[in-house]
Amino acid sequence: MSKLSDYLKKHKVDERRLLPASKQLEALQPEDRKIRLARVMAKGGDEKAKELAAKPRRSGRALSAPALRRALAGTALPRRARGRIVRAVNAVLAHKSKTEAKATDLF
Repeated sequence: MSKLSDYLKKHKVDERRLLPASKQLEALQPEDRKIRLARVMAKGGDEKAKELAAKPRRSGRALSAPALRRALAGTALPRRARGRIVRAVNAVLAHKSKTEAKATDLF
């Protein structure tokens, strides 16, 4: 099939676990909303907001089921969807106390 499906079979990870893991990882938290507001304030010239705006935040968009199906089938995916898959796989592997996967291992 694809490198992703082979990797998941090799490490005994059920692909159904990736969707809830991604949803939990990518969900916006209150600190993410503060960062988003700080980015708006920083454009106005607020110096304190510029420091907060420099922090990374979650996207708020989880991995979708169609994107996962396309990845398991081996078709091309956008860079952001591949990143969401890598983060979800690493979260599941961390739960199993295994080493992290790299994008080159999965795609």
